[in-house]
Amino acid sequence: DEPALWEVDFSHEGFRWLEPNAAGENALAFARVSRDGGRWLICVSNLSPIVREGWRVGLPTGGKWREALNTDSRFYGGSDVGNGWGLEAASEPCMQQPFSAEVTLPPLATLWLVPADAG
Repeated sequence: DEPALWEVDFSHEGFRWLEPNAAGENALAFARVSRDGGRWLICVSNLSPIVREGWRVGLPTGGKWREALNTDSRFYGGSDVGNGWGLEAASEPCMQQPFSAEVTLPPLATLWLVPADAG
């Protein structure tokens, strides 16, 4: 039950492009945002069959982030490439966000990232 996914479902206010211009890498990133702006879910997709390590994604807050979903998980029949131990956001602006983290993008997969303390 993630409010960022449904609270502002019918308005552009609930959606933010983070990286729509990485066509050369076959990757994209966007955010879903709750009505009050307090909950963010970052969606990063790698549409290529190549693992992309060290791909920097912009994040709205610092601290620890975790995968809420990894479509490459062994649970779904994938190769289990990902960021299982979580991510630490650095004070390095990226994609018009004040923080960022380097992520490993699994091949032909999508990651949903949320703050580690999100329910």
